[in-house]
Amino acid sequence: MAVDAGPHSTRLAVADLGQNVLAHRHMRLDLRLGPEHALDEITKALFALLADACLPATAVKTIVMGLPGPVDSRTGRPVRPPIMPGWDGFPVGDIISERFSCMSLVDNDVNLMALGEARALPADQAPLLLIKIGTGIGGGLISASGELHRGADGAACDLGHIRVPGADNVVCRCGNVGCVEAIASAEAVLQRLRADHPQLTDIEGLARMLRESHPTAVRQVRAAAAVLGEVVATLVHVYNPRRIALSGLICAASDDVLAGVRGVVYRQALPLATRHLTLAQSLLGGHAGLAGGVVAGIEMVLAPPGIPKLLGTVTAM
Repeated sequence: MAVDAGPHSTRLAVADLGQNVLAHRHMRLDLRLGPEHALDEITKALFALLADACLPATAVKTIVMGLPGPVDSRTGRPVRPPIMPGWDGFPVGDIISERFSCMSLVDNDVNLMALGEARALPADQAPLLLIKIGTGIGGGLISASGELHRGADGAACDLGHIRVPGADNVVCRCGNVGCVEAIASAEAVLQRLRADHPQLTDIEGLARMLRESHPTAVRQVRAAAAVLGEVVATLVHVYNPRRIALSGLICAASDDVLAGVRGVVYRQALPLATRHLTLAQSLLGGHAGLAGGVVAGIEMVLAPPGIPKLLGTVTAM
């Protein structure tokens, strides 16, 4: 089972070992209400999914959950997530495993998105860097061998908190100043637009403005894309990816983010680093997180620690 939890909504799916999705749901869920409430709602939705798929709870081999913040995937606990108050150190993985009597994996949501995106592309499109632009800005990196790069402590590709020059007066929710997330995220653009458009309440509204080519929204998004492009150009030299995929509602709503980032990257990065680089919209979009969760779950079940449990189930049948 896969759970792609966003700040305000969550996608869930149950799949078999052949990556066939047997049932899926989308629910509104505000993670700011705390981990106890969120996990109770997610648990109810997962049991409902099993009922939709006509499966007993004993059929669940593993649950993979993506969360929008830093996560120590070894312990299944969020680590001081800026947009998830009350979640720091909460034993998400342990609770999910206990409720469903199965293995679990808790990871950063963009890591799982990158994994799903990579599996939907030809192998020669790696290394792949996926960047999600939403309430925050996050990144996930898949190596040339197809492995997810988490770094030493799971903090790799936390792009949103890279500092950009000339923004010392912009305070980020993490407590630092000048973070690219505080300047170029969809939420940051939304906050700036609200001064003249108080009726604008969420990122979905911003996306609608972009689809309608609202000039103020387009101008603000292009400016944000130029700032993000500066960071991405640096990452191109650090990682030398074969493909960069942009994801998020404002990316899907128009090509302004893609064009802005692409223009800066190809202008500033050295020719060798961009010679074979593809910079494009995400192929899977909002479905990438669930796809990555399913892939990660299957890999867990078929890994050496998971095989005995799988064989034990098969033998019992």
